[in-house]
Amino acid sequence: MTSTTPAAFFDVDGTLTTATSMFRFLEYRLAAEGNPPRAYREERQRLRAMTAAGVPRLETNRAYFAGYRGSSVSAIAALAEEWFRTELRLGGFFNGHVLSALHEHRGAGHLVVLVSGSFRACLDPIARYVGADVVLCSEPETESGRYTGRVQRPMIGEAKSEAVRDLAARRRIHLPSSTGYGDHESDLPLLRSVGRATVVGTDPVMRELAARNNWRVLPGAPSPAPLPLPSTTEGVRS
Repeated sequence: MTSTTPAAFFDVDGTLTTATSMFRFLEYRLAAEGNPPRAYREERQRLRAMTAAGVPRLETNRAYFAGYRGSSVSAIAALAEEWFRTELRLGGFFNGHVLSALHEHRGAGHLVVLVSGSFRACLDPIARYVGADVVLCSEPETESGRYTGRVQRPMIGEAKSEAVRDLAARRRIHLPSSTGYGDHESDLPLLRSVGRATVVGTDPVMRELAARNNWRVLPGAPSPAPLPLPSTTEGVRS
């Protein structure tokens, strides 16, 4: 069966958005659960130390989701909706250049796909807002409506390429005429899966690859202002 549909595949954090959704939400969630500000700083420092020590992104992603062990899936989803509404009120959450490109793809009738190491609680509100058709993301394990703290296959690196090819087979997507957007080396498997690649931002490695391969380049955007944090929300872990 011939593939006929072009698609546009967007990395989210640092590409479509100007901040890392997982960490913006983590800060918001910890505050909502009644933790002091140092709780987020300590967790962020722990994960940054792993990265600085050369721990692969796959493992830091798993370490992030370990912190959700025992949390209610529905409560986290509701809190993420609240977080996203806060981001929209604050402004500056989306990279306007990339969001405009996404709207152009939608107008051209292309399938719009978000591909991210983040998870559905954070990504579903974003997808609805921008009008994405499909979300390919990390899928934390759940049992009886709660997160176990485990994730088997984070949507990072080669996992993105495999997910794109699998979707293409299922949805008859024509990858040579499709476009990918990414800002980091971990997005290269995604960008190399499609016929047209776009690098977002100023990462020197990515800019060099863009110049070498004649890929399109879009500007990055400043990070949004500090996030207004909620007061304690009862029942986030209930």
